[in-house]
Amino acid sequence: MDDEFQGSSVDADREMTRLWRTWRTVFEMLQDRGYEVTEDEVQMPLEVFKSKYAGPVGYPDRSKLKIITRPTETMTKKYTPLPTKSNPNPVPDCGTVYVEFCPDSTGVGTKQVRAFNHFVDENNFHTGIFITQPPISPSAVRLLNGVPGRIGEHFREDDLLVNITRHELVPKHVLLSPEEKLRLLERYRLKESQLPRIQVQDPVARYLGLRRGQVIKIIRKSETAGRYASYRWVL
Repeated sequence: MDDEFQGSSVDADREMTRLWRTWRTVFEMLQDRGYEVTEDEVQMPLEVFKSKYAGPVGYPDRSKLKIITRPTETMTKKYTPLPTKSNPNPVPDCGTVYVEFCPDSTGVGTKQVRAFNHFVDENNFHTGIFITQPPISPSAVRLLNGVPGRIGEHFREDDLLVNITRHELVPKHVLLSPEEKLRLLERYRLKESQLPRIQVQDPVARYLGLRRGQVIKIIRKSETAGRYASYRWVL
C-alpha cells in the first residue's frame, strides 16, 4: 500500500511539473504577444504552482487553470489599422484573451469546443486559446475557428512544454505595426507580396498569434554585422 501511494505521489509530482512548464510557457507567450502579465505570473515557482493548482491527491486540477488578460497599449497600436477615408477612426483588432486548460484527458472534440466557444462568445472575449492534453479532431479545429468576430486557437500541452522562441537557434521575431509596415514598403519600394513569406501555421507564427497580412521583422546574429534584419509577410 505504501509503495502504491509513493508511486502515485511520484506520478502526480511528475505531471504537476510538466504542467507547470506548459503554464509558464503560456505566460511567456502572452507576454511576448503584448498582453498584460506580471513577472510574478511569468516566473511562478513550481512550489507555488503546486499549492495553487494541485487537487486533493496531488494531481493537477486543470479546471482551475484559466487566464484572462487584456492587451497593452503597445499591442493595441500594433493591431490598429491605418486610418482611411472610408474608415477614419479604425478600431484595434485585438482585445481580451481567455485561456482555458481542458481537464479531459481523452475524447476531446466538438462537445468541449462548443462549450469553450460559448463561454468566449458570451463573455465577449476577442481571442480564446484552448489547451488540451490529447489532439482534437479536424472538425473540432474548424469549429474553434468558426465563431464570427472571435479568434480561436488550439495548442496541446506538449506543444508548450518548451518555449521554442527561447532556443538559441531561433532568431527574434518582432511584429511590425501598420505604420512600420508602411514605412518598410515605402523605403524599399515594395509591395507586401514581394516580401519573403511565413505561414500562419509556422511554430513561431502560432506562438505569436500572427495574422495573415501582417509583417514581422526577424533579427539574426551576424559575425560581421553584429545583427541583421529580414522581413516576412504572414500568409
